[in-house]
Amino acid sequence: MSKINRYRERSDHNNGPVLMKLNFNQQGQPQGTAPAVILLHGLFGSLSNLAGIAKALSDSFCVYQLDLRNHGASPHDDSMTYPDMANDIVEFMNDHGIEHAHILSHSMGGKVAMQLALNYPQRINKLIIADIAPVTYPRQHNPVLDGLQLLKQSTIESRKQADELLIPYVNEAPVRAFLLKNLVRTVSSNYNLRLNVSAIVSNYPSLAAAPTGTPFTGPTLFLKGSESAYIQNKHKDDIQQLFPEAKIKVINGTGHWLHSEKPDTFNLLVKQFLNN
Repeated sequence: MSKINRYRERSDHNNGPVLMKLNFNQQGQPQGTAPAVILLHGLFGSLSNLAGIAKALSDSFCVYQLDLRNHGASPHDDSMTYPDMANDIVEFMNDHGIEHAHILSHSMGGKVAMQLALNYPQRINKLIIADIAPVTYPRQHNPVLDGLQLLKQSTIESRKQADELLIPYVNEAPVRAFLLKNLVRTVSSNYNLRLNVSAIVSNYPSLAAAPTGTPFTGPTLFLKGSESAYIQNKHKDDIQQLFPEAKIKVINGTGHWLHSEKPDTFNLLVKQFLNN
């Protein structure tokens, strides 16, 4: 059974960093009766992106899908660093009485998960990172960000119109379809983006950067798409330095979206790792 909760308010503790009450979906086994698994999506995504693996794990785990700050139905804030987002996850765990959990993450969510493991190792049982490395990447989303900024500034009356506006910036129809999942209808029957595009733009250097901290020595699995360049041979030393117990497995015939391109293989590898 699935339960959706929307925590929209922000929490400011002792004038410290603002923590998000994240929007989430809970499914699978009742809380406290099975191990918890927390799923973290990537940049421009939402909790629905990992729905397939969430369903696959629901027979044995209490599964939480989260919308990260500035994404989905979670609150917006100007700051969007990896320590910010790692603290959001700890806040979520504290709010829900989750002492520790398995973390499964993809892309930018993988960097959030890595930062969480480096800062709060005692809160993590096993860590799964899908197709991202703990390195600084070159800026690569400028066209997408330009297109999203145009959508944010435009009056959008239909999804078709939004798609046409994005075409000059994003050639690939599947990528446009993914981005346009962020469109929601407003009270005026037009459409608006749920993404906090301005915060993503201003924080992009931080999002491209590598997570840092004390190495995490717990069980860790990196899953790589064979056709993706996000994890390369030159990154293996970086992985081992921060995650000395890490194993790397490659899913052949997949790119960056390995969990949706070959879901059966992805789900099997995840289940094997969590159950062993």
